[in-house]
Amino acid sequence: MARDMTKGRILPQMTAFAIPLILGNLFQILYNATDSIIVGKFVGDDALAAVGTAGPIMNMAILFISGMCMGAGILMSTLYGAKDMKNLEKQISTTLIGGLVFSLLIAFLMIVFAVPILRLINSPEEIIGSAAIYLRVVFLGLIFTFVYNFLANTLRALGDSRTPLYFLVISAFLNVAGDLLFVVTLKLGVMGSAVATVLSEALCCVCCGIYVKLKVPVLCLGKKWRVFERRVLWKTFSYGITSALQQMCVQLGKILVQAIINVQGVAFIAAFTAINRVDDFVLSPEGNIAHATTTFIAQNRGAGDVERVKKGYRCGIIMELIFSVAVSIIVFFAAAPLMKMFVAEDSAEVVALGVSYLRIIAFMYIMPAMTNIVQGFFRGMGDLKVTLISTITNMGVRVIAAHILISMMGKGFYALAWSNFWGWVFMLLFEVPLLVRNMRKLGRGEL
Repeated sequence: MARDMTKGRILPQMTAFAIPLILGNLFQILYNATDSIIVGKFVGDDALAAVGTAGPIMNMAILFISGMCMGAGILMSTLYGAKDMKNLEKQISTTLIGGLVFSLLIAFLMIVFAVPILRLINSPEEIIGSAAIYLRVVFLGLIFTFVYNFLANTLRALGDSRTPLYFLVISAFLNVAGDLLFVVTLKLGVMGSAVATVLSEALCCVCCGIYVKLKVPVLCLGKKWRVFERRVLWKTFSYGITSALQQMCVQLGKILVQAIINVQGVAFIAAFTAINRVDDFVLSPEGNIAHATTTFIAQNRGAGDVERVKKGYRCGIIMELIFSVAVSIIVFFAAAPLMKMFVAEDSAEVVALGVSYLRIIAFMYIMPAMTNIVQGFFRGMGDLKVTLISTITNMGVRVIAAHILISMMGKGFYALAWSNFWGWVFMLLFEVPLLVRNMRKLGRGEL
């Protein structure tokens, strides 16, 4: 159901919108986590390393698509807040047509160049074959990923974050069942894990499409689905490409760090894969709170309500602080059990490496919470260049720091944790002065 965020109590409204986003993202992460847990325990460390090496490459392409959808979603939120339904319809149809073409192109390129890309990031030869199979199967189903992301971001732009959650829950359970069937029972290894992921995403996409057709009148455009305007596409592209580049920059940073880790051996790769899964469970909800703030601010900016924009940002800060403190405590004290979820019982070295990282990074989770909420503010205000530049700053500092600190400290994940810290510090140093300037403008009643 669409939610008008231009009126009503702010904190309960944002919380009600954010919770399904958080739960939905956790189920999305469950796809990857399930792959890692089942592959790691039932196939082995080499297979886990293959899935982990393929992950950042896969995510880079997928996040390009989701970034484009997110950028389009900001435009949709603003149009919906302004009650401009005619242009909203054009925005929706043009985004769908353009996105389908982009998705097919990306899928083709990634299937063809899977092996060269894996070699480019220093992947060990013994896992390249398995990693390439995983990538090619996943990219065969990329079209389903786009259609679901498009429909989900459109519903969220209209204030409905619950419906996408329902379909993700169904998809997550199907993914678990598929992994158990294809990996554990049929012994198909990493290919079975990839097949399970694609089939679950396809069913999620189909279910969401049927729901939209039956239950969301504003999206039942009839022949208007064929409306395609280059002017609208260009504006969507300008918003979407900035958001997509930001998402891809994050993954590029992970790939470059992965390249550093890859030369240290399979145990380090397996540990890095596991800690990335734990980080995802923490950082993604922080991003979801920022997404809720973005949608709230975009709708109220469209409605011209300065006071609700300011109050919405303050509510977002409160939500980020509460969440980041809670998960920091959990990760610090549960570091070892969290690592053991992803690796076999006899992988003591992998567990020890991961625990050394998690017990340091747990004290730092408040920093990405603050960078996320600042980025949520700028996205809602339509200033995506700030979010892109700050993300590039973060990733650049993180990769450089990782090279320097690993050369100083030697093998291990202490250097990796502190490289993340310095990335977030420089990100905030860039963002905060711009935030202060924008808040002063809002104080003068300017949007």
